[in-house]
Amino acid sequence: MNSEAAPPSAAPVETSLWKGHTSQWVHFWYYFFCLALACGISFAATVTALPTAGLSYLGLLVPLIMWLVRWWITRCTSYELTSQRLKIGSGILNRKLDELELFRVKDYSMDQPLFLRIVGLGNLTLITSDATSPHVYIRAIANVEEVREKLRTAVQAERDRKRVREMDVDHGDDAHVL
Repeated sequence: MNSEAAPPSAAPVETSLWKGHTSQWVHFWYYFFCLALACGISFAATVTALPTAGLSYLGLLVPLIMWLVRWWITRCTSYELTSQRLKIGSGILNRKLDELELFRVKDYSMDQPLFLRIVGLGNLTLITSDATSPHVYIRAIANVEEVREKLRTAVQAERDRKRVREMDVDHGDDAHVL
């Protein structure tokens, strides 16, 4: 008789379910301000027509740099939903990776303000039991309903796999009565 123990089951393979970025549409009014500032600088440089008017156009670098920095910061923030975690990468020069185990997600909500609905985007808000990030905001993503459903399915599957359940505790006013 073979007395060897069965090998331990391998951990399930973590698969990527969705990857995305925050849309630049969330900064519409900021970009509009940069454009208005650039127009104002151009108008002022043209109207003054001073001998140094050529130097006045250097002021256009200010709104251009403001625009590029905001665009780059938003572009460098990425999200990846896997079958076990939500990974959030951010930062331009110093990168930061924040990971949220899906079994820690307590609740999630989706909202689509009118402007984001017009451009086909939406927001997800996660309420978690994670100490470092009790609220996670995923702003202005495409196909938000589809991502929410993938998140919901993955959270339930991960809770089942880890045999974890969320327990609600009522902290009503009756708790203080003796």
